[in-house]
Amino acid sequence: MSVSAIVLAAGLSSRMGPQNKLLLPFGKQPMVRVVVTQLLAAGLQEVIVVTGHQEAEVRDALKGLPIRWVHNTNYQSGMTSSIQAGVAVAGGTGYLIGLADMPLLRAENYTGLVNAFEQAYREDIACMIAAARDGRQRNPVIFSSHYREGILNHTFPEGCKELVLQHASHLRLLHIPEPQALKDFDTPEAYQNQVQDDD
Repeated sequence: MSVSAIVLAAGLSSRMGPQNKLLLPFGKQPMVRVVVTQLLAAGLQEVIVVTGHQEAEVRDALKGLPIRWVHNTNYQSGMTSSIQAGVAVAGGTGYLIGLADMPLLRAENYTGLVNAFEQAYREDIACMIAAARDGRQRNPVIFSSHYREGILNHTFPEGCKELVLQHASHLRLLHIPEPQALKDFDTPEAYQNQVQDDD
């Protein structure tokens, strides 16, 4: 049993303005490198990074890391196309859909999700595990490979939320105790507030 991480690093990050948020410094590294480094530290056997917008710059930010690359030529159509590009080449029993703008998630958070998936999968091969805070489903989500064809044929452009809703009886939530861990950074204000807090 293994889980493949699919890191979505293809988007335009249009809400951030002219800058690609994934390349902004977060601590001493670009945001996307922080995310991928934590996934690797969690011991995932396969980490797939899906590129699109500014592919060369994202590759440079991740130089030297042991990852697989997939380029999504259709990235402007929405997030689903990037998920599909990753799932199409993934070899795992489960697919952890990782967002590259969630740098506060730590290796232990990812490990907890993977462990929860492995336990659930023994009882239900159609299981899904999602991070949660205050009882609400959040990202990331791990899909069993049972959903491979469903994901590849999914027609909604902005992610697989509808697929989760259709199979909600198979969804299990894992509470993430750290209050900031599930925060993403879509706007200049969110990023600047975090930078100021770090200072």
